[in-house]
This record gives sequence, structure tokens and C-alpha cells, in this order.
Amino acid sequence: MPEIKKLDRRALFSDETADYRIPAEPAAGERVLIRFRAPKEGVSAVYLVPGENQTGLKMAPGEERGLFRFYERELTLGTGALSYCFRIEGEGDSCWYDKIGCADQPSWQYAFRIMPGFQTPDWAKGAVIYQIFVDRFCNGCRENDVQDGEYLYVDGKPVRRVKDWYQYPEALDVNNFYGGDLQGVMQKLDYIKSLGVDAIYFNPLFVSPSNHKYDSQDYDYIDPHFGRIVNDTDWKAQQGMSNRDARQYVTRVTDRVNLEASNALFAELTAAAHEKGIRVILDGVFNHCGSFNKWMDRERIYEGQAGYAPGAYVAEESPYHGFFKFHGGQWPYNNHYDGWWGYETLPKLNYEESRELYDYIMGVGRKWVSPPYDVDGWRLDVAADLGHSEAFNHQFWRDFRKNVKETKPEALILAEHYGDPAAWLEGDQWDTVMNYDAFMEPLTWFLTGMEKHSDERRDDLYNDGDLFFRTMLHQMSRFYTQSLQVAMNELSNHDHSRFLTRTNRTVGRTGSMGPGAAEQGVRKSVLRMAVVVQMTWPGAPTIYYGDEAGLCGWTDPDNRRCYPWGREDLELIEFHRYMIGIHKRNQALKTGSVKPLASGYGLIAYGRFAGENRLAVVVNNSRETKTVRLPVWEMGTDPEGVMVRLMLTADDTYNSGRLAFPVKEGILEVELPPESSAIFAEQPAE
Repeated sequence: MPEIKKLDRRALFSDETADYRIPAEPAAGERVLIRFRAPKEGVSAVYLVPGENQTGLKMAPGEERGLFRFYERELTLGTGALSYCFRIEGEGDSCWYDKIGCADQPSWQYAFRIMPGFQTPDWAKGAVIYQIFVDRFCNGCRENDVQDGEYLYVDGKPVRRVKDWYQYPEALDVNNFYGGDLQGVMQKLDYIKSLGVDAIYFNPLFVSPSNHKYDSQDYDYIDPHFGRIVNDTDWKAQQGMSNRDARQYVTRVTDRVNLEASNALFAELTAAAHEKGIRVILDGVFNHCGSFNKWMDRERIYEGQAGYAPGAYVAEESPYHGFFKFHGGQWPYNNHYDGWWGYETLPKLNYEESRELYDYIMGVGRKWVSPPYDVDGWRLDVAADLGHSEAFNHQFWRDFRKNVKETKPEALILAEHYGDPAAWLEGDQWDTVMNYDAFMEPLTWFLTGMEKHSDERRDDLYNDGDLFFRTMLHQMSRFYTQSLQVAMNELSNHDHSRFLTRTNRTVGRTGSMGPGAAEQGVRKSVLRMAVVVQMTWPGAPTIYYGDEAGLCGWTDPDNRRCYPWGREDLELIEFHRYMIGIHKRNQALKTGSVKPLASGYGLIAYGRFAGENRLAVVVNNSRETKTVRLPVWEMGTDPEGVMVRLMLTADDTYNSGRLAFPVKEGILEVELPPESSAIFAEQPAE
């Protein structure tokens, strides 16, 4: 690369990381240093423009490093958000710079932003998270298993215990239980730790009649079928009865001994996880509950039971009547109440008309982050749906954040959300989101051309590297960087098809194609490329249990297959360990800058850098060998230095051996086989 003599836009850079904003998460009234990188030659002035229609503030030239000079300007923050862009004047050219990069005119929708006082937990920045759907992970205690016909669930169907751990989930699976529990998780903590996991995210654990437990029955207790069955005398006596109905569920999940014992087991689990350096995140389903809930009691489980008031469905004078929005003129209202998406089994909670309910859920938020449970965060289900208006929704989450953060300041609050999350990520509500729009979807389209449920195939989006970066940069611009660094970057989860199944590029579901088809024609090489990106892209890489072991599956419920203990893909597990190790050893991959370096058909390449820690990542998703010239000088690498390959994945294998490559005139030239990816790290000069 020749010496830069004019304004080269490729040399311009700034972002919201700690290298370019000091401190990165400043408080109101604090002075903050803003930095901008430009070439040493060819620049006459750099201006910090703090807001649309504002006069630019000239930045002072400061430190020189290699090819670059860093310009600086201090600002004193107020209490509100500050937006800014940069204006650069140079030899024969001038331009603006924002979150997307260089532009001829300012685009304030992509402006950098500071929200004074908005901090996200440091432990969660780049944390490796492991998601567990408990019923399908590990059965550690047979005594708490759901029994055949123990109670009736939806449409009067009896629940069933599945005795074959490896049996595929049925197309209508909500009544089927495989027996996974918290004792099983405790037995596998060493395995989870061996992967390098920093936190476990549990799908719902509270009392519920379903296997997924997104229809909470009691927010104060862990379900005894996940926990402990202590006093089971009554249940065992009932096994000879011919009339099994929902009331028999009372003997297990409303028995106070079982409830308290299950909470105690959960406290043991969180303590054991913490001893191993693993945090715990709970799933909070606060938009709706289940019709089984003690507040509604549509199935009349709690009616007449000691210690329980009548449910809103049972009696007009119920103390819980205002917890739900009923319709109709006269009692009984029967099924005339608001349900989430109209489902009678999922009554929507009516916070606007019940301060008691509002305060109760705030207490739930505080309870589980407090001793003895001491969980480290909440994942919030369908969080943007809560309430009957958007204004109320925002106020609820402001109050929820205040309650949780005052109880445990380092607790993480992340939400399930699709679409633009910006309105909820202003520092007063959520910390972050499950990152569909700025991670899962763009990466899935690029590597597989498949929609995340495997419901659609789009060949026009497949392998479009330019579109990948345009989409990623646009969606990432909707986050403050401290939100992006803790965003849950998933390839799969309990709501969408397994990523490995998406690699077969086949449209289908288990009901139409059969579960076996989810395993046909899959390409582990594509999964390995996806994991390379997952472990090197900004955010918190989140592994859905079993993905690391080669599990396949169509979308819900087939994506909830049991972890294949004894049948794991051991090579794939070891690959995940290597990749997690690379992620954790390099600070640039957790909190560093990101910069696209190259793109094209089937090609993406980008740099990650923080201080002297610099890495280049390249992916060749095509079926052809590619020779790629990476301009690593753009991320500050020594133009005549050395980069060491840390990982190479290919069609049927991977190689974690270290191999040195020379950088010549700022360019790293590498040859990539078909369906491959590689990670290179700069070797520090001796």
C-alpha cells in the first residue's frame, strides 16, 4: 500500500467503543473525549458536529500511530441524548462520517449518540450464553417426571410422559414431557463450563402445565416437575383412580412443600453455577399468563384449596378480577376476556386497571435477582406487546428496570423483540434484545438463503455479501454500542428452526415434511462458518443447547429435540470449544470495533480491533476456491507485519493450528477453499 498523500476515505474511522469515546458510557455532566482517526496526510481539518444544524467544533490533531493521526475534542454532557457526526476536509475532497461510514451529505438517522448514564453490565459484554429448554436438556431425577394422564391440558387432552429420550417431538407436542429438570442441569454444569460458557439462559421455569411454560401458573415458584416432588403420598394414592382430571395437578404443583422445595433446589443451582463463574438469566413472561394461573383458574385447579383465593374465572368477587380485562354485561363472563393473540389459554394481563398486579410483578422482578436465588438477569418474553398502549408499555419497563437495577445493579435486562428496538434502548428500559435483525436474520440469509423458520427460500438474498454488510450496519445503527455489545446473537432458539437444518436450504416443517427430513442434506461446513461469525461479531454469542452437538430440527416444536447425550457430534463440540476460546482470549471480539474489509458473491470479510488486539475474519460461502486480498491496514495493522491464522474451517474439517502469513503493503492475501472461513490475528512486533 503506497503512503497516503490525499484524503483516503478508507482510512477514516470512529465509533462508540472505548478507543474512540472516553469514557465509553459517560454519566450526565461528565466530560467525554471524542476521538477520530484519519490519515496523517491529506487532511486539513476534522470537525465534530454535535447535532443537526449545529456548527462544527474543530478537533485538535493528537497522537500519531502508523499511517494515522487521531483527532480529539472534549465535550461536557447534559442530561439528554447527544447526537453527533464528523465532517472531514482534505485535499481535493471533503465528506461526512457517521455510523454507516463516509457520505457526501450528513445522514442524521445514522448519527453517533451518547445517552448519559446508560450503562450495560460489563460481565455481559461479549458474554457466551447457553440457552436451555429444560424439559429437553437432561433428566436428572425420575421422581419428578410428569406421569401419563396426570392432568388434562389444552382441549381436555391428557399429558403424556415420553419414555424414549431420543423420540422426535410430535407436530402437536405441548402435552408431551421428556423429563428434563434442574437436577439434570446441575449434573451437566461441568460440561457447560467446559464449553467456556459465561451465562445460562433458561426458558421459563415457573409453575406451568405446559412443557414450554410460557403460560405461567404461579410466578413465585419453580415448577416441581423441574424441581423436587417431596410430599407425593396423595398423588400415588390417586394413580388407581379412573377419573383423572385437571384437579389432580393440585397434589403436585400447588402443594406448598413441593413448591418451597423446588425453589430451594433452584437456589442450589444458581449457587453452584456462580461457583463455576456461570451467571443465570430467567425468562419472564409478563405480557400474559396461563388460564391455569391461580389468578384466573379457568380450569378450577385452585378452587376450594386452602390458602388460595377464588380465581377471576371462578367468582365475580375474586380479588384478581381486575388482573384481566373481561367483556360482557353480566356474570358469568366465561371466555369473554382478552387473550394474547386471542388465545383463551393465554389471558393477557391487565396492568392498566390493577395497580396491585403492577406492583406484584415489580416484586417478582426484584425477588428472583435477590438472595437466595440471586439470578443475574431477565429475558422478557414478547416485551413490546405488554399493556394496551405503547405509552403504557414504555412506562412499565421503565419501572421494571428501576426495580431490578436498584435491587441488583449488574442484572441484565434483555427483551424478545423483532424490528427496530431503538425506542426501548434509551437507557431507561431494556439493556438489549435477542438480536434477530442485526444478527440472526442477515447471517441466515447470507449463508443459507433461508428464512429463520425454514418457511421461505430466497435465492436473491443468498450469498450477497454486499447486502449482508448494508443490512448489518443499518440494523446495528439502531443500538447504542453498549446495547449491541450485550445483544443475544443466536443462530437457533426455541422459536425457529435449528441453523443446521437451514443449511439444507429446504422449505418445510415437521408436520408437512416429517422430522427426518430436517436432518437430510445438511452441511456442517456452513454451520462452522456461522459459528465463526457468531464468535467474532459484536454481541453476546448465544448457543441453543444441542446446536454444538449437531442437533437438527424444523421450527417449533421440532427445534425442541432432546440433547443427544451419548450420540453427540464430538468433533462439532470440540470446534465450539476452540471458537469460544478464541472469542474469550481476544478483547477485540468482545468490546472492540468492527469494520468491513471486503465483500462480494459468497464473500464477507471484516476486522475487529481494540488497542493492539487486531483480528481479521473472512468467510467464503461459495463452492469455489477464492483468493482474497484483505486491506488489513484499514484496522491499523502493521503494513509490513505478520498475521497468524487461528482457525480455518473447510468443507469437511477445521484446522486450529497456528500458521503465520505476511502482510505486504497493508494487504493480507489468502486462498480460501470452498465453504470455508478463517480468523487471523496480528502478531505483535517483538
